[in-house]
Amino acid sequence: MDFSSLTEAMALKSFEKIADICDNLLLQAAAEGIPFHGEWPFTIHLLGHIFVNDINSARFLWKKIPPAIKESQPEVVAAWKIGQKLWMRDYAGVHEALHGFDWSQEAKLLVTAFAELYSKRMFELLVSAYSTISIQDTALFLGMNEDDVTNYVLRQGWALDPASQMLTVRKMPVVMEQKLDHSKLQRLTEYVFHLEN
Repeated sequence: MDFSSLTEAMALKSFEKIADICDNLLLQAAAEGIPFHGEWPFTIHLLGHIFVNDINSARFLWKKIPPAIKESQPEVVAAWKIGQKLWMRDYAGVHEALHGFDWSQEAKLLVTAFAELYSKRMFELLVSAYSTISIQDTALFLGMNEDDVTNYVLRQGWALDPASQMLTVRKMPVVMEQKLDHSKLQRLTEYVFHLEN
């Protein structure tokens, strides 16, 4: 089986492409009748779906993995544990699953990239959903200890009330980029000119 496209995507750190590449290779192998279960990178495939936040596809892939593979490859089970925690919306559990396994070098790149992306998503979620939140809850969402999370959010402009141990969230200004499309401006000019005549 030719995994060159997958190897290239991993080398270029194009992790958002991993799931699609694996899905296409899986379809190709099935169409050609190639036995692939023994050499298939199930861990990377699962992590690829998790990286793009496609938990449904990760779930269905998990169900298709033969029991012998699940029993013989603990890294596949560890990858699915991340998916389970995401499915259950166990935000603290996601961080535990990410850091609670000794990943292979190949999987570690993808797990590290996902951990950074996930922390960023969780921070954006906190900013959009809360005006005040406890230090303890923030630490659970971001997968940090309370001192680290306090320092992190204070650098982001949040305020701390030491008496109540509550953080006041600083909303990030929404920057809307307007793209000037000359054809639209031209049509508008022609329309106004037409109305004036």
